[in-house]
Amino acid sequence: MWYVHGNPPVGMKLGDDAEEIDLDLTLEKYTITKEFLTKILSNLMTPIGLTTEDLMTYGAIDRLVLASGGVARDFLSIFRRAVDITRERKSDKINAEDINIASGEYDTSKREEFKRDTYDEDEDSLNSVFQKVREFCLEKVNSNCFLLNKDAKGKHIEQILELVDLKLLHLIRTRVTVKAARQGQIYEAYMLDLSQYAGARKRRDLEMVEFWKPDSGEKLRRGSIIFDDGKSGG
Repeated sequence: MWYVHGNPPVGMKLGDDAEEIDLDLTLEKYTITKEFLTKILSNLMTPIGLTTEDLMTYGAIDRLVLASGGVARDFLSIFRRAVDITRERKSDKINAEDINIASGEYDTSKREEFKRDTYDEDEDSLNSVFQKVREFCLEKVNSNCFLLNKDAKGKHIEQILELVDLKLLHLIRTRVTVKAARQGQIYEAYMLDLSQYAGARKRRDLEMVEFWKPDSGEKLRRGSIIFDDGKSGG
């Protein structure tokens, strides 16, 4: 609440006194998101004469972008936790494994936010859908990504989109065709939040689809990663 009506009014009115700036991006435009988040971190390091390359390996930067889901707040919070983890192992540089551990620890914060941002009557239902998606990715197809029919409708789809808003799932591509699917059928690709398979829970056999790389297209076009629990219809 930035503004309270009164005589005189108190606070700052968006649109009149200030403009709201949304710093959150998505993983769909990965290159832009990475450049933006890295620039934020670089600007914070400039006063002490350091760069991101001084403190992080190249792989760690990509892993941190994934872990954040494009959310600037999460990007900086996970980075801060990774600094402590790197110090504990007495190293000078944060690596991808440090980010994995920090992301796993950050899951507690995401769960608390999940509870705050959902109504009590919706929490169980949303959590049930999330667990189905999680089990599909981690237990059935061993992939960090899954596909959803772009034309699918129903409560089931609405809940998945709500989980995207809650940053537990992340949209990575809006148009994917699958070789084995019916001609003309289009899918959207999503990524399960890194906190669900990183840190102490990291699965060594999980296939990390590096969707931002040019050669990742075929891995996203597999019919085996199409998620459908039978509740949605076209």
